Amino acid sequence: MNAVQTYRYLAPSGVSNAGMALQTCGGPAANPRFFSGFLTTPQAAAAGLLAVAEVARTRYFQPVSPASLDPVVTGSADRLRFESFSGCCGVYARLDALPAGLDGEILAHGTTNVDVNPPLREALARVAGLDPLHLSVGPDDLTVSTMDGAVVEKKVPLPSRWLRGFAEVHVLSAAFEPRAEIPATEAAALLRRLPGARDRSVLWMVPSGRTLRPTSRPVPGAVCLAGAGRLAALRGLLRFAKVLRVYGPTVRAGSAPVASTWELDTGALRLSLTLSPEPYRGFSGEGAALTSLAGDDVTDDAELVSALLSWDPAIDVDALATAAGIPAARVRAALAQLGTAGRVGFDVSEAAYFHRVLPYDAARADRDNPRLVGARTLVEAGAVELDGDAAATVRSGDETYRVRRLPDGGFTCTCPWWAKYRGGRGPCKHALAVSMTVRVPASPVRSEAEDA
Repeated sequence: MNAVQTYRYLAPSGVSNAGMALQTCGGPAANPRFFSGFLTTPQAAAAGLLAVAEVARTRYFQPVSPASLDPVVTGSADRLRFESFSGCCGVYARLDALPAGLDGEILAHGTTNVDVNPPLREALARVAGLDPLHLSVGPDDLTVSTMDGAVVEKKVPLPSRWLRGFAEVHVLSAAFEPRAEIPATEAAALLRRLPGARDRSVLWMVPSGRTLRPTSRPVPGAVCLAGAGRLAALRGLLRFAKVLRVYGPTVRAGSAPVASTWELDTGALRLSLTLSPEPYRGFSGEGAALTSLAGDDVTDDAELVSALLSWDPAIDVDALATAAGIPAARVRAALAQLGTAGRVGFDVSEAAYFHRVLPYDAARADRDNPRLVGARTLVEAGAVELDGDAAATVRSGDETYRVRRLPDGGFTCTCPWWAKYRGGRGPCKHALAVSMTVRVPASPVRSEAEDA
């Protein structure tokens, strides 16, 4: 189901002799102005913005006509973040303009959409030369004072799965660790050797000297690369990058496909692509955020932590724990739940959460997660019968299932859902119902890699 959201832009985004003007809509103010200044690496910044916009208008699995979803931009204390999802929701792109890449002033903190239209994409593709490029994110004061002038209003179908994807990606990526770092020259050669856009295979990449080598089977230390053609958006920034870093969860022999993040770093900019475990899978259906939505205690902690968040580019968990008066583990669980409402994201490069407020209704959480609703129905019906601390029986309709709690806090179940996905799409409704009943703390969802 789509949510149609009206975007009001005071004028189209564009590039002129005065610089590049990216028009915003909504957020902490009507058409906020987040930044005004120069980009210290203009060509690289143009390439990065084009990459984020390209992902937003691409459907990698079963390609169709380009979409035109406007990327999300967040202004924080010292940087700008541009984010988007692909039309199929299987690729998450983010461009971080770091302090070294900005020569100007962050004028406001907040999150909104930014208009990246076809004329702007064409203009960005023509950016050249060594002169710094001036960037104004949001309308300037003169334009604000003439609201009766050129107002661009678009009704954009904002898919609910695109919104759910933000919640899923931050939970998954919080479990990632650095797996490889290779020079940009080696990265360019690696991308040339990888299969093309039509390839649907799942590869496993293993560090080998200064590069990565593919293998058909998972081994310890390997990184999953599902649908290598989905890395195409990195190519435009390769000539400006210093290194390519790769992140992923722990895998072992026999692991099922998992998500991974591929990040180019220029020193002033970071462009990352996070790929879903398989080309046909969108992040919106992974179910990784369900556990974070299940507990009443976590909800209360999330409300407390939310009131203490600031627009720092990296959230200090220990400082939040001190301010909130709760253990750091509970703060992390609260941050995981806040991510399901779009209030925080996760930066794998800094291994830290960051503050963000997406422009959508957090009350959609229940409507977007039928398993969560089903679990609450089971609890309210008294369908969960605990058998000590490690097992439970759940009556669901005419069927009865056994749920077992594992030492790491995860669950297994005898239901068909678990048999099919083995935790790779998040917990089933029976496991969620048990976790609600025993009020266990929110814990990372067991991945297919761990269950294999």
